[in-house]
Amino acid sequence: MRRRFGPAALAIAGALALAGCGGSDSADSGDNSSGKAELSAGSAYMPQPVSGDMAAGFLTVTNKGAAPDELTSVTSDIARQVTVHETVDGAMQEVKSLKIPAGGRLELKSGGDHLMFEQLKSKPKEGQTVSVELHFAHSGPVKVEMPVKPATYTPKTGH
Repeated sequence: MRRRFGPAALAIAGALALAGCGGSDSADSGDNSSGKAELSAGSAYMPQPVSGDMAAGFLTVTNKGAAPDELTSVTSDIARQVTVHETVDGAMQEVKSLKIPAGGRLELKSGGDHLMFEQLKSKPKEGQTVSVELHFAHSGPVKVEMPVKPATYTPKTGH
């Protein structure tokens, strides 16, 4: 019986060793075969706040990677708190995270999912830029420069 278990055990040990090597090599290579998200942000803007100490923020997070991720929080020096909101049936509600599918995108836009900058430390004016940092469940943070646009700004979507 030893002969039967010996080769099988050796094959399993060899397969585990190879799997361990392959896992660390692909994780270090930074390519899409590693199964990681590959996130970037663009089309960012903040409409100039007109009253109060709150402002909204909009942007698109693109994931060119092979794994999904989630936007879990946002920080900015301009506000004491930045919250993530989703809009469902015309009503907005704060959420803990928003999903970014593998090979897909998360669009934060007027009338839809968005960021809320709360307790503004100063009111940003049109022409200024607000720095934000996006935090994710599995990926490192992404810094974004968000230009302040007129309060009535509507981006051209090309659709």
